[in-house]
Amino acid sequence: MIVRCKATAAAPDLHVVTEVAGVLDRRAALKHPPVTLAVSDAVALGIAGILRSPTPSGQVLERFYRSGSADSAELIEAARTEQGYASPEGHAALYCLIGWVHGQLHARGRAAEIELGAIPLGLPNRQVRGRL
Repeated sequence: MIVRCKATAAAPDLHVVTEVAGVLDRRAALKHPPVTLAVSDAVALGIAGILRSPTPSGQVLERFYRSGSADSAELIEAARTEQGYASPEGHAALYCLIGWVHGQLHARGRAAEIELGAIPLGLPNRQVRGRL
């Protein structure tokens, strides 16, 4: 499935570092953090821009950085590959990028369920969870 950023520009490096640290802190504080607790679109682009490289997986990040869209499976695979070569900070940022992709897929899945009528609009989350 193709994931797309709504942001038109990547976040600056300092904002990327700050938001990645904040998201990781919030996720660590929760026993079961929701998949929707992820970095913003601009930070996802910023991560890809910072960690792009001439390698095949780095080129996937480059295309995502330039276009704002990518195949979700390809982007996750590229991020996991790059994690093996990244610094600890880069590894954490790529972890957040993978989390962003999962959040996008989760949101799309919920949107598709609503469009297909599986989840009626207006139900609180606890009622929706009981139906799934």
